[in-house]
Amino acid sequence: VLRRVFERVVEACIAVGLVGGEGFAVDASLIAADANKQRSIAGQDWRRDRDPARSSRAVKEYLATLDDTAWGAASDVIPKFVSPSDPAAQWTGAHKGAAFFAYSDNYLIDVKFGVILDVEATRAIRQAEVGAAKTMIERTEERFGLKPERLIGDTAYGAAPMLNWLVEDKGIAPHIPVFDKSKRDDGTFSRSDFRYDPTSDVYHCPSGKQLGTSGTVHEGKTLLYRASKLDCEVCPLKPQCCPKEPSRKIPRDIHEHARDVARSFVGTEGFETSRRERKKIEMRFAHLKRILRLGRLRLRGPRGAQDEFVLAAIAQNLRRLASLVARPPPAHALCIA
Repeated sequence: VLRRVFERVVEACIAVGLVGGEGFAVDASLIAADANKQRSIAGQDWRRDRDPARSSRAVKEYLATLDDTAWGAASDVIPKFVSPSDPAAQWTGAHKGAAFFAYSDNYLIDVKFGVILDVEATRAIRQAEVGAAKTMIERTEERFGLKPERLIGDTAYGAAPMLNWLVEDKGIAPHIPVFDKSKRDDGTFSRSDFRYDPTSDVYHCPSGKQLGTSGTVHEGKTLLYRASKLDCEVCPLKPQCCPKEPSRKIPRDIHEHARDVARSFVGTEGFETSRRERKKIEMRFAHLKRILRLGRLRLRGPRGAQDEFVLAAIAQNLRRLASLVARPPPAHALCIA
């Protein structure tokens, strides 16, 4: 019922022209769960194989979502602490302060006027938030027939699989900084110092030699491009390239093309516009916590978190609709005149 009410409000915003449909922004914010650290247990002591019939509602909901990519299947990492009263809440120190139990509130907004197009509750981890972004984009296209030309997000959404999904599967321009750890800080050449030739599928090193690949995919995601040992042994740039190895190798993600597409937008006028428009989704979360005062959940479990987040999004969209569209009735306007 709450989802239908939310979608009806979004349809009203679309009908009056508050949704442009050209640019969307996605982000997530942590909301504290109704869970107490003093009553938590160590993660390794929490057992999932418990009887749902003898468990609380929040525990039943959690046990029912163990195969869901937004909850139990989002990560195999055992959390440091688990709350027996709300095991779906994630123990997190993402705010770089004291750790706490939290859920992630995920928003997808249209950047024209900041209307919230979809909302999703997940575990407070990056994998779940990225999965929620895909879910919200697909659901928005299915329910409202809206697919953006560009998606705005921070580096949390800049991993290669997500960028590949946007570029290759959805045809959406990713105005997202690429998540990249290839930069070296030991004074040797980084991958960016090597030029990739897509026609020949080889890298060219700073001295002009080629690095080829056997085509073997390592760990399901990486190709290795290797230089000839004979070329590297006599190269004067070897101390700056591979001082501790007989030859240089360059890892390349199988989705590197999508990363290159995302990099091509950086520095353009459109990308700078997107950077400014990303503040609109940050303002939605600031409004959520400061005006609506949703800094801590009152309900427990995945369903409780989802209900509170959807209710809050309904309220925010209604306020947006009223402030931008509503006009005073004629009698009231006449009295003011």
